[in-house]
Amino acid sequence: MQVANLQVTNLQVVKVRIGSETFALDAGMVREIIDPIPTTRVAGARSHLDRVVNVRGNVVPLADIRERFGMKPEPATPDTRFVVIEVEIAGDPVIVALVADKVFEVTEVQTGTAQQVPKVGTSWRPEYIKSIVKSGDEFVILPDVERILN
Repeated sequence: MQVANLQVTNLQVVKVRIGSETFALDAGMVREIIDPIPTTRVAGARSHLDRVVNVRGNVVPLADIRERFGMKPEPATPDTRFVVIEVEIAGDPVIVALVADKVFEVTEVQTGTAQQVPKVGTSWRPEYIKSIVKSGDEFVILPDVERILN
């Protein structure tokens, strides 16, 4: 009988809260975190990508991924931030800003603690989640950002 050799690696992440969930974004994809700025609606766009913002002179899509996780829209609060990320979509690097209700910290999580999304008891859309990892005393979601944005 062979035992699978679990490789434990540390991953630097930026922890953010969206709705009632805590997500861990790979710190390597985060370009900057900014205060909310004025947005422009885009006619005919998908509901989770229906606005753009001007980030340092560049037009950047603004993604509010609450809908992808079955959450209701929420108004901005003093803690709301836009997390500007670079993600590869169809082989090309794309800059997108994500709406976060709160940005917590940059920290490390161990990928060896990663678990699949339970098939029962959660309202999360498993196709949008890479895995769930332990961070301190809580579980955080490692989202599949490419799938969420497509």
